[in-house]
Amino acid sequence: MKNNYLNIVGLAYRARKCTLGEDAIVKDIQQKQAKLVLLANDIGPQTYKKITDKCHSYKVPFLIADDRETLSHAVGKSQRVAIAILDAGFAAKITTLLG
Repeated sequence: MKNNYLNIVGLAYRARKCTLGEDAIVKDIQQKQAKLVLLANDIGPQTYKKITDKCHSYKVPFLIADDRETLSHAVGKSQRVAIAILDAGFAAKITTLLG
């Protein structure tokens, strides 16, 4: 059941309801567009601190998910360590599947 969230992440990506890339994610957090941030469990310490600090400041929930390979495969890109979900419905479903 745990890997079903990857299907939802893939759907959100195809629906253009996610953001990839550290700078774009931080921008979406600051503009309050991000509803949920997924972080890989093997993310670098500086990137982790930068994104989680922004999430705490702007009260955006974040979850630690699988490794970067699994997250990257879900969106069809390579070496993605963070994904911001921009749709509340997708964010709620992913939260229930990971929670």
